[in-house]
Amino acid sequence: MHIALNAHLMQIGRSYRFAGVGKFLAALLVHLQAADPENRYTVFTGPLPPEAHLPAQENFRFVATRYSTASPLRRILWEQLAQPVELLRRGVDVLHAPVNVLPLACPCPAVLTIHDLSFLVYPDRLPRARQRYLTLLTRWSAQRARLVLTVSAHTRQDVVRLLGVPEERVRVVYPGVDPALGPARPQAVAEFRRRRGLPDRFILYLGTLEPRKNLPTLIRAYDRLRRAGCDHALVLAGGRGWMDDDIFRLVDDLDLGDRVCFPGYVPEEELALWYSAADLLVYPSVYEGFGLPPLEAMACGTPVIVADRSSLPEVVGDAGITFPPERADALADAIAEALADPARREALRAAGLCRAQQFSWSRTAQGVFAAYREVGGGA
Repeated sequence: MHIALNAHLMQIGRSYRFAGVGKFLAALLVHLQAADPENRYTVFTGPLPPEAHLPAQENFRFVATRYSTASPLRRILWEQLAQPVELLRRGVDVLHAPVNVLPLACPCPAVLTIHDLSFLVYPDRLPRARQRYLTLLTRWSAQRARLVLTVSAHTRQDVVRLLGVPEERVRVVYPGVDPALGPARPQAVAEFRRRRGLPDRFILYLGTLEPRKNLPTLIRAYDRLRRAGCDHALVLAGGRGWMDDDIFRLVDDLDLGDRVCFPGYVPEEELALWYSAADLLVYPSVYEGFGLPPLEAMACGTPVIVADRSSLPEVVGDAGITFPPERADALADAIAEALADPARREALRAAGLCRAQQFSWSRTAQGVFAAYREVGGGA
């Protein structure tokens, strides 16, 4: 069986594109090579930078385009015009489109992964052109894919409800957490804190800065805490996405410039240090297909507080604190209670470490490979 993957969104480097979907693609490719040493794979990518260390087995071939597909327009043109030709020319049996969209002229059976339907649930929180493109093409692609994979049971429900895909054609395949990710050594954390100029005590958010992440609610909750005497700083770490001006404006309006830090994109090799240095991770997003940062934080032994919406309660289970994301007062109370109770934080830490062990990229790859076999009838 010859399987092709469209990995053009795997833009490895210091940008928000290697958060979420990009990280999913890179981890899937590494672990697929262990899950399936037999079948033939062609992985289509844009030009990858030198830091893209993706070891390839003999049955895996990476094919990079000659021109950059980092811009949405160029990527769409490649997906819709060049990709069908490549699939035919190479005799592909199964295509995996791992981010929502199939080519309109797809010449072979396809597996489609849908990470979330934020563009349908919160259409006003994306640029209009992007929202319309995703709405039209994702709906069409979901109806024509042989199997649709989702990254959570909540997203599966959304795909069935909002896209009208029959339940029997939708499977849940959870993402994983890097087995190397864990609590950093205290000495390494102390050195990292010194090098980065970080305060001794801080609350962390880590993720792309974009509207559905609900950061204004976190900032308002933090303002309440500061006025009540909280001496923790707030660190909002992550690459800038889109429509994020209101975040910076609110920090200025509340005169929090000396207490709120924006360190920018966090490289993969620093994740454990950021999580381990923080007293809490707060993830207030109103909508997530899965939500990797809370899982990663739990794997590092950091207590987490998440919004009680979409897939986030599914990710943290009983190992995290939840709150209604429209209420800054409820979030402020949850943070204050956690910070004031060391025994509670220790219990959350232990529960989070156990919870994180339930998610692995090897299990993700096995679930995806099972979909390939079902669609392609291969070994």
